[in-house]
Amino acid sequence: MTELPDLTAVELVAQYRAKTLSPVEVTEAVLNRIDAREPELHALYAYDPSGALDDAKASEARWASDEPLGPIDGVPLTLKENIATRGTPVPLGTAATALTPAVEDAPAAARVRESGGVLLAKTTMPDYGMLTSGLSSFHETARNPWLTSASPGGSSAGAGAAAAAGYGPLHVGTDIGGSIRLPAGWCGLTGLKPSFGRVPVDPPFLGRVAGPMTRTVADTALLMSVLAAPDERDHLSLPPADLDWSLEVSLAGLRIGLHLDPGVGLPVDPATRDAITAAARAFEAAGAVVEPVGPFLTREMLDGLDVFWRTRAWSDLQALPEERRAKVLPYIADWATGGADVAGVDVYRGFAQIDAISVAALRATAAFDFVLSPACPVAAPPAEWASPTNDPARPFEHIAFTVPYNMSGQPAVSLNCGYTDDGRPIGLQIAGRRFDDVGVLRAAAAYEGLREPQRPWPIG
Repeated sequence: MTELPDLTAVELVAQYRAKTLSPVEVTEAVLNRIDAREPELHALYAYDPSGALDDAKASEARWASDEPLGPIDGVPLTLKENIATRGTPVPLGTAATALTPAVEDAPAAARVRESGGVLLAKTTMPDYGMLTSGLSSFHETARNPWLTSASPGGSSAGAGAAAAAGYGPLHVGTDIGGSIRLPAGWCGLTGLKPSFGRVPVDPPFLGRVAGPMTRTVADTALLMSVLAAPDERDHLSLPPADLDWSLEVSLAGLRIGLHLDPGVGLPVDPATRDAITAAARAFEAAGAVVEPVGPFLTREMLDGLDVFWRTRAWSDLQALPEERRAKVLPYIADWATGGADVAGVDVYRGFAQIDAISVAALRATAAFDFVLSPACPVAAPPAEWASPTNDPARPFEHIAFTVPYNMSGQPAVSLNCGYTDDGRPIGLQIAGRRFDDVGVLRAAAAYEGLREPQRPWPIG
C-alpha cells in the first residue's frame, strides 16, 4: 500500500475532493517522513512544520466546504531557497549573503500560495546556484536518497533530494544551465525546464526559469497549470496563455532526433548511452521516426559562456565586503576570480555566445518534433564534489546537453530512463520546439508508459 507521503498530487487532490483524505493527515505524514530522512539528506532550509500544519488546517476547512483555492489546494510542496518567500531570508546558498528577510513572495511562491499549496520548507542549493551539486558554504551538503554517498545534482539540489525521498509530491526548482534537469536526472524525477518566460521569475535574467520537479509527468503538468500564471514583475515573460495541460498524445509519425554527441564536454558514459538509445528505440517501436542529431555545441560557445558567467559572478563578489567575500565556497571563489581581469571585449565576445548557442540549437533541432538526449553525460558523482569534473577550471563540461535549451528558450524535460549498476538513476532529456511546453510533457507522459517498470523510491 502506498504511504501518504508517496501519493501523487493528482491522487491527493482527487481524494480531498472525495473526502477520503484530509490535507492535515497528509501533511502530518509528510512531516514524519521529513523528520526521519532529513538528518541524512540535508534537503531543506527554513523548515516550518507548524506553518505547514496551519496551511493544511486552512485547506481542510476549504475542502470541507468544497471551496478549494486552486488546483493544488492542500498539497504539500517545497520551493527552492532562491525563490523568495515573504519574511524569510534568501541566502542564495552562500554564507556570504546578509540574511535580510524577503519583503514579498516571488512569482512562483505567490502562485502556489494563491492555489492553497501547503509550503513545507525551502530547499537547499549551492553557492549562487553555480554548481551541479549540493555543496554549499551556508547549508550542509545535500545528498542523493538513491545513494547517499552521491550528489543529488544541482543547483536545485535539495529539491531533487526532497522529491526522491517523498517530502510531498510537488517541488519547484530553478534552471539557467541545467539546474532542474540535472538533479531530476540523478534523482529519478520528472523535471521540466519550461520555455523561457513561460513561468515568471523575479529577478528575471537571460536563460533563467523556474519549473516543477516531481515524481510523475502528470504532477509536473498540474504544477505548471499554477506556475504559468502571469506576473507583471517579469518583463521577459511570455504573454499570458490559457494552455491545455492534458497529456494524451500519439507518438505515431512524430519525427524524433537522437542526440548523443553534443560536440564538446564530457563523453557520454556507456550506461547512459545505452539507456538513452533504448529510450529512442521505445519511441521508434511506438511509431515515431527516429533520426540522429549531429553535434552543434563548440568549445568557443561553452568557453565564451564560462567567461561571461565568471565575470558576472566576479562583479557580484567584488562588491561584497572582504569579510563576507571570504565566506564564499572556495570552489566558487576560485572560479569567479577567473573573471576579475577579463578585458571588456572578451566579456562581450563571451556574452555573444548566448546568441550563437541559441542559433545553433534552433537550427540543429528545427526538423524534429522532439529531441532525445542524456540530461547529463555521466551519473551522479560523489556528494562532496562540486561538479562531475570537480575542477573550477572545467566547470561546465557536464552541461553540454542542457545549457543550449536555456539559451534558445526551448522547453526540455528530464525523466528517468534507467539505472547504473549501483542503482543511480539516469535521466533522459526530451526537448521540444520553442513554446511547446505541453507537447514536451505529452511526449514525456507517453514515454512513462513505454519505459521499464521503475524501482521503488528510496524512502527509508
